[in-house]
Amino acid sequence: MKIGIIQQHNTSDTAANRQTLINKIKDLAARGAQLVVLPELHDSLYFCQVESVDNFDLAVEIPGNETDEYAAVARECGIVLVTSMFEKRATGLYHNTAVVYDTDGSIAGKYRKMHIPDDPAYYEKFYFTPGDMGFQPIKTSLGKLGVMVCWDQWYPEGARLMAMRGAELLIYPTAIGYESSDTPEEQERQREAWTTVQRGHAVANGLHVITVNRVGHETDPSGQTRGIQFWGSSFVAGPQGELIYRAPIDSEDLQVINIDMERSEQVRRWWPFLRDRRIDHYGGLDKRFLD
Repeated sequence: MKIGIIQQHNTSDTAANRQTLINKIKDLAARGAQLVVLPELHDSLYFCQVESVDNFDLAVEIPGNETDEYAAVARECGIVLVTSMFEKRATGLYHNTAVVYDTDGSIAGKYRKMHIPDDPAYYEKFYFTPGDMGFQPIKTSLGKLGVMVCWDQWYPEGARLMAMRGAELLIYPTAIGYESSDTPEEQERQREAWTTVQRGHAVANGLHVITVNRVGHETDPSGQTRGIQFWGSSFVAGPQGELIYRAPIDSEDLQVINIDMERSEQVRRWWPFLRDRRIDHYGGLDKRFLD
């Protein structure tokens, strides 16, 4: 399968961001991409650096005008497309939602972000209600996609449940970067930890992992921090955790990466982790902590 990834630096103009992405999607499709993955909340700046009720104006209905635009390009290009939207479910109820379109432009499914962070410059709990759709793969003409979003990527439980429900790929639209006051050494530890934990999901489940991050500096509108430097580094890992492709840390990137879907079958035969799981002794995993 040929995977297209778009690592992009956004502006405050949502319509312009969306048009740029649509043009890039068409470029990737012309280069043979069958599946295209966009970063988290790709239509706007990462607005969660501040808590402002005005930012709820960025939310969109699903389906709606914005999703119609992505549906049209998926249909025109004959691709499966993974997008990330700020969903207005109802007045006062919002989600961070991945929307997947099939090759005919239909919405194949959506996933609402389950794990919601609340850290300096990442005030997502102010905006997003935790997802209520569980960890369910989305069926497409290319197979079952285990789509999750950003902070979900740190949790092995979500990846495992997606795999147990038949996901053939694990996909993470992402918006993550450095807090600018951290030392260069600490910044690199964070970026490598982020890469390593997801490569671990690939190994533990015998699946490819596709992670697409935004890139570039975005200022903090409040002036309380020096903003976020998004670290790019979008990557595709194979089912043994091998890095098939890794994007630059400091620039936009538009790539088509070829992956061998049959490798998952072979790796799972060599390393039958699902067979050897001791499910009779995992009961405590549904607890917050075991005293």
